[in-house]
Amino acid sequence: MQTLVGWHIDLEFREEEDHQHTRAAALVRLADGTEIRGHGTALRHPSDPEQLRVGEEIAGARALMDIASQLLQKAHVEIDEVSGRTSHAIV
Repeated sequence: MQTLVGWHIDLEFREEEDHQHTRAAALVRLADGTEIRGHGTALRHPSDPEQLRVGEEIAGARALMDIASQLLQKAHVEIDEVSGRTSHAIV
């Protein structure tokens, strides 16, 4: 199998000063020059122990889900432009 293109995703995290919010920002650059940005947040309940890694995993996953949704929308727009009909995402 031949690889035609690879994507690189940048993912950055920021923990708020209250140590209860972790925010993630993701960026993927596509071969056509498009940049898609996604964002995600994790909120720690005050009674939960501080686990920065868990907050990063949740916020990161949500940022990637945001990107995934945008990629699906982009793909369907491109399908519609070529086919002349409306496509529907299977989620």
